[in-house]
Amino acid sequence: MPARRRCFVANELEELWRHWSTCANVSEVARRLQRPIPSVYSVLRERGGIAPRARRQRLQSLSIVEREEISRQLALRAPLRAIARQLGRAPSTISREVARNGGRDTYRAHTAQQRAAEQARRPQPCKLARSPRLCDRVRDDLRHGLSPEQIQGRLRVDFPNDPEMRISPETIYRTLYIQARGTLKKDLVHYLRRARAIRTPQTRTTPQRETIPNAIPISQRPAEADDRAIPGHWEGDLLIGSIDTQIATLVERTTRYVLLIRLDQRTATTVTHALTTAIKRLPPQLRRSLTWDRGGEMAKHAEISIATGIQIYFCDPKSPWQRGSNENTNGLLRQYFPKGHNLAAYDQTYLDDVAHELNIRPRKTLGFHTPAERLAELLNVAPTD
Repeated sequence: MPARRRCFVANELEELWRHWSTCANVSEVARRLQRPIPSVYSVLRERGGIAPRARRQRLQSLSIVEREEISRQLALRAPLRAIARQLGRAPSTISREVARNGGRDTYRAHTAQQRAAEQARRPQPCKLARSPRLCDRVRDDLRHGLSPEQIQGRLRVDFPNDPEMRISPETIYRTLYIQARGTLKKDLVHYLRRARAIRTPQTRTTPQRETIPNAIPISQRPAEADDRAIPGHWEGDLLIGSIDTQIATLVERTTRYVLLIRLDQRTATTVTHALTTAIKRLPPQLRRSLTWDRGGEMAKHAEISIATGIQIYFCDPKSPWQRGSNENTNGLLRQYFPKGHNLAAYDQTYLDDVAHELNIRPRKTLGFHTPAERLAELLNVAPTD
């Protein structure tokens, strides 16, 4: 009989959301909690990656200390007005508190506090649920490709004097990603520019990626790499799948020739070994430079340079457009490796077949020649079919 999956208790859930606000991915959260990745992911997926708001007692509410004092004074048969004066509260506040919790003879501080906490957890309807007109407008705008920020701005233009037609982007995201709200259909998430299953925290307190030691910025890359006149300058990145799986992708800037490399892990050691092995197979004239994003998997980039003779440059932070050829190629690769698939299921032979198929596909940017033809022309060798 299979073992039952252990559920998260309250303090473990607090730890999970705290780590999610600082960790780079689900796998790191699971490692810190020492729990299986699917268990952690199921909790995050239920709320779309958005942490529940911390419950805070209103300043006007009675505290547990005050309720214990009420219970003691009731046991001494003190009048309600006297109790109110002692606590600095209105007599009506004490009267309602005692009446809603069974009266003088059955009032208990712990029971009253627990009841108040339960009532405070009652879900409040979100703004879109309270305003069908606003909800319909937001739904239509999402289907027309507007981002939540664009929706917010356009509502101010179209309804300048209507306070009801106001909504923040965060409210739209919360309504889309948190399943319990149910005001906007879950399939509307696919209309967002980044149709993720869970939302990345917007206020992470630590960097999502490791620091790259001695990183050479892309601004120091030679001009010959920018004008694409000479082959041998590459762009690289990781294509990410589910369950912490990935494939390394390399694209030659001049010819758009593609190499795909299978990776067992995303660690710097694994990526260094895999890239070194692949680059060493290239002819010397194709080992000029490699431009990469600032991912922590390249922390040992110096070892790759020493072993292969290729110089590695790094994009500016949050500037993937500086690797435009690689970004476009990764988009094409999603035809073969859809988002959410386990990339560990594909062996290197299959990756080589996919790369070959892309390399013999005519490209408009190459005058409808293929990357394989253009590379063969530059190297003065016969292209392979």
